[in-house]
Order: sequence, then structure tokens, then C-alpha cells
Amino acid sequence: MKLKFLSVLMLCGGAICARADDDPFDLNNFAITDSDDNDVTVGSVAMDVGATPANVGAFDIAGIMLGMGFDDIHTLFFHNGGLYAPRKKDSIIYTIAQEWKYNLDYECRQQQAYNPSELEKCITSLARNRGLLYASQLHLERAATGETITVYFTSNATDNVVWRVVYNNDVNDLEGDADKFSNQREKKILKFWQDVLDKYGAPNAGGDTWVSSNNSYDPMMTAYYGALDLVDNGRNASDAAKNVQAARENFRAKNYAF
Repeated sequence: MKLKFLSVLMLCGGAICARADDDPFDLNNFAITDSDDNDVTVGSVAMDVGATPANVGAFDIAGIMLGMGFDDIHTLFFHNGGLYAPRKKDSIIYTIAQEWKYNLDYECRQQQAYNPSELEKCITSLARNRGLLYASQLHLERAATGETITVYFTSNATDNVVWRVVYNNDVNDLEGDADKFSNQREKKILKFWQDVLDKYGAPNAGGDTWVSSNNSYDPMMTAYYGALDLVDNGRNASDAAKNVQAARENFRAKNYAF
């Protein structure tokens, strides 16, 4: 199976910019990127016959749960130490939503900012001052075991909380195809899968997915070879919808009079 990464969108306007007074540049290791278009597509899910709902909303990966705030995660892994550490480069990704970037581009051009570098600086400055710049991803790693965790956050409009956690390890990575490597790989995968079952219980949808209900917008988790994908598509979609509306309402058009 492939992990399908959904878009992370931040759109914010007016009073809903809860973190506008925070300084997103007080961290030493981050990058700023545009968000993807808001095109959230989710496949259907169904519980196995006779299965009961799983409390996926209470699942955690290395202590990270859906709905946790960015500040809490940042404190947990940047200040308290532990098994995981921020990756060495671009551990935090800050995002300006594409739709909001279009709005800010329009505003900056009204201020006679046309040079690409000046335009980008203007857009980033406005986004920062208005709380339109938010931490959309946090990347963690555990070098000794080849494990990585990517945490995805909603926008400031919905309190910048976790909506997805993607875990990967190296159980499927060995240096050759000889029988001994195939045997070792199988044992590593078996051990990983047993640990998954011990922690989360048996899957209740297919052979590899835990679901809260038959609604694909409720929390769910899927296991892969050496990977876990814990996601709340409903939280992400609700955040996007709320902010799309706010972005449209807060487009600063010229004040026409007729």
C-alpha cells in the first residue's frame, strides 16, 4: 500500500487568527513553504463483520496523539529530550496557504511591490503579522533505529493541533536479496507487527486498519510494512472549510463606490 499524503491547508482571517501574536521565527531550524491546493479526497472504510469500533482518538505514536497542540509537541521534543529528536535540517515547516498567498499577493501589488524578492518579502511579512503563517509539519528522527515521525498540524484557525502522524522505520530495508537477508527482513517485519498488535490490538477494518466507525472522516490508523499512519481526516477537512470561508470573506478588494 502507499501512504497517501493529504494536503495541509492554512487559511485564516480576522478574529480567528489565535496565534497572530506569536513569533514563528523564534526557532532555529525551520523552513517556509506554500501549502497545497485544498483537495481532500478520502476513500471509504468499513469495519469487519462482527468487529467493534476502536478508540483510535486515544491512540498515540511515541506519545503523540491526534488533537495535541503544536506548542505541547514542541515542548515535548525540543526541550525535554527523549528517544526522538528534531531532524537536523528543516525540522519545522511553516506554511502560507496558497489561497491566502493569492490574497496577500494582491495586497502587496497594490503597495507597488512587483519585484519577486520584494513581493515575497511583503507576503511573508503580512502573513506573519496576521497569523497566517503556521507550523504545518514537524519532523522527528531516532537515528539509532532508523525511525522517523512526521507530525501534521491544522491551521491557527483551529488551534494548530495534530491531525496526522506518520511513523516509519527501516524493517523493510536490508542490503541484499540473499536468503539470509530475506529471512532477517521477515523477522524484523514480524517483530514490528507483533509490537503493533500488542499496543493497539487487532485491526477492525481489513487486516491492517483500525477505524472509529465506518465514516472515513473519523480517526483511523493504518499499518504498512514498517509504517503507521494515524489520521483524523475530519479534523483537517473541517479546518480547511472554516478557513476557506474566512479567506473569501477577508479578501481586501479595492473600495469601489458606485
